Amino acid sequence: MKQSSAHEAWGTRLGLILAMAGNAVGLGNFLRFPTQATNHGGGSFMITYFIALLLLGIPLMWIEWGLGRHGGRYRKGHIPGMFASVWRHPAAKYVGVLGLVIPFVVLTYYTCIESWTLAFTFFSITKDYWGLETQEAMIGYLRSFQSVGDPSMHGAFMPFVFFLATLSINIWIVSKGISGGIERLAKIGMPLLFLFALVLAIVVCTMPARPDIGATPADGFQFIYRPDLSGLKSPAVWLASAGQIFFTLSVGMGTLQTYASYLRSKDDILLSGLATSATNETAEVVLGGSIAIPAAVVFFGVTGATQIAASGAFNLGFATMPVVFQQLPFGHVLAFMWFGLLFFAGITSSVAMATPMMAFFREEFGLRREPVAWGLGAAVLLFGLFHIAWLDYGFLDEWDYWGGTFGLSLFAVAEVIIFMWIFKPENAWHTIHEGADIRLPGVFKFIMTYITPAYLFAIFLWWSISDALPILAMDKTPTGDPYAPEARPYIIIARLVILLLFAAFLILIRIAWKRNRYDDRAGFTEVEELASSSTTSTGLNL
Repeated sequence: MKQSSAHEAWGTRLGLILAMAGNAVGLGNFLRFPTQATNHGGGSFMITYFIALLLLGIPLMWIEWGLGRHGGRYRKGHIPGMFASVWRHPAAKYVGVLGLVIPFVVLTYYTCIESWTLAFTFFSITKDYWGLETQEAMIGYLRSFQSVGDPSMHGAFMPFVFFLATLSINIWIVSKGISGGIERLAKIGMPLLFLFALVLAIVVCTMPARPDIGATPADGFQFIYRPDLSGLKSPAVWLASAGQIFFTLSVGMGTLQTYASYLRSKDDILLSGLATSATNETAEVVLGGSIAIPAAVVFFGVTGATQIAASGAFNLGFATMPVVFQQLPFGHVLAFMWFGLLFFAGITSSVAMATPMMAFFREEFGLRREPVAWGLGAAVLLFGLFHIAWLDYGFLDEWDYWGGTFGLSLFAVAEVIIFMWIFKPENAWHTIHEGADIRLPGVFKFIMTYITPAYLFAIFLWWSISDALPILAMDKTPTGDPYAPEARPYIIIARLVILLLFAAFLILIRIAWKRNRYDDRAGFTEVEELASSSTTSTGLNL
């Protein structure tokens, strides 16, 4: 298939799978997963986790791959265009604004968090925090780095320096395109991530029990993986596991769809999707579950590890693990690997978040890749400064909730309704099976049409009632604490900026449709119909 200047393609199937897996494998695999498992009963959580993977995660992932590849037939690598390609209604493109605003919001604060991992990679190899051997001391070290103007342990502008460096690396990779940038990153970053994780897992699994604690890594594994049916009666366990599946596969973001839009119409998505999920689950369950919690159990016991996990994923990753590494031979190298794998997990996800906006501006306005990439970087820099300067006022937490939690679930509900119900189950089923190397059992058609949407509705309804309404009314923060009076003005600004982003993208969508003279009722012209009959598609090769 002939590629237009604004539409690219993957070079190899291996590159595609690694990039898709890199999009899914993020900080949550190594930080959020172990804390969620620990905070929700271990074995009970794992049982509901795999049920959610089967009924929610994998079906929704196939839906997103199918929607994305279908949009690619019309050279639409962004959600407004994809929704309009399956739902010929003027409202479709405007509902698709979710697929532009949400990845931009998440990209902005995610890059800030990612910069922390780059900073601590540097601090580890240089032994900058060596000698701070208590949890409290390391928490103080982390807070000093995050707080602008706190020179107690870091320079006042240190967070800005690492944020700018991290953002520059992201944008440089995105500016190189799908095959030359993102795919190349995945082929380098993902093997290194797995190598670092494997080394750390082996080190942790071979740790001897400490005389003062008496716990072994096996005690940590037993806590996480021991079958426990008692927690199955708790709705919180089911919702937590479903939420983790939701986050770990990066569904509801708009990134999987954009990646899939660069596939050819006869490229397999079912088997490739399973391979991507298997890679992600290996990183999360096998490796993510074998490092932080077992290490914390050895040094602090099961009770201590539980308390640490309850204090938050960042305390576990940025405070507890450095304390552990300082007690081990070659600890600074191991710490470098730990934060290095977190950085690779972060950057392979963040570059994916940039692609929906890249596709929109390139395809609808005919702009070149490099100016779009650096223009996007300037926007992320501008809004990212708010997150750094106002971190203590909850600015980042607010964007994380409305964009990275509530927004994801809202977007997922919208896309399932549009693709499975408005586009019709028969058309959706046919679309995901085009060029497939395997054929799904018919029961999955029922699951994707009814069970997966019901699962999503339950999550969205629960989060709306239990969290969204109280947070919106400022009765509690996204972390569950009361809003501090001095933080309220910053929270209002955080919400207003998100609303302004929605308004800006809605206007841009309207301008794009008028500029290109699209007819919402007639739909788009399939690009393949315009291709020369002599043009052939060879598919992806290993």
